[in-house]
Amino acid sequence: MLKIPIKESENIDRALKRFKRKFDKTGTMRQLRARKQYTKPSVKRRAIVQKAEYIQSLRDAEDL
Repeated sequence: MLKIPIKESENIDRALKRFKRKFDKTGTMRQLRARKQYTKPSVKRRAIVQKAEYIQSLRDAEDL
């Protein structure tokens, strides 16, 4: 559970922004979306490999 201490003179919008930032960093929503549907291990591995190939192609293009 996230706890955001609010200072006496702090604006509620600023505190809400801090809460949202902390919530995003925890990765809760990404985890929930990933758990919504089952993905086979082979599909996960293929996605990881494809992402690595894409990043490598970007790095190769950057060197030219």
